[in-house]
Amino acid sequence: QVQLVESGGGLVQPGGSLRLSCAASGFTFEEYVASWYRQAPGKERELVATMISEDISPTYIESVKGRFTISRDRAKKTVYLQMNSLKSEDTAVYYCSAIRPGERLWGQGTQVTVSS
Repeated sequence: QVQLVESGGGLVQPGGSLRLSCAASGFTFEEYVASWYRQAPGKERELVATMISEDISPTYIESVKGRFTISRDRAKKTVYLQMNSLKSEDTAVYYCSAIRPGERLWGQGTQVTVSS
């Protein structure tokens, strides 16, 4: 069964950290570009970070640069999003996505809430 399963979300205070994980199964994950998206209440889903390969620098939206880091463990078929210095505006459902030409896979999402 083709799956992307996110984990690691939760409630954290402003300034805190979380690490999201996205585990792939049922397909050849290394053939796909890995990305993290998020969707806040009442807003459209936005691309947060993308990792094409270990040889190419990841890309991030401006608002998370210097705070978030995307990484990938090919052996574990898992992509991570380390989120530091979290702000209230980072509150959203975070989705993992695997993309290759003509195909996009999505995880079910994990809620991140930043609040005191």
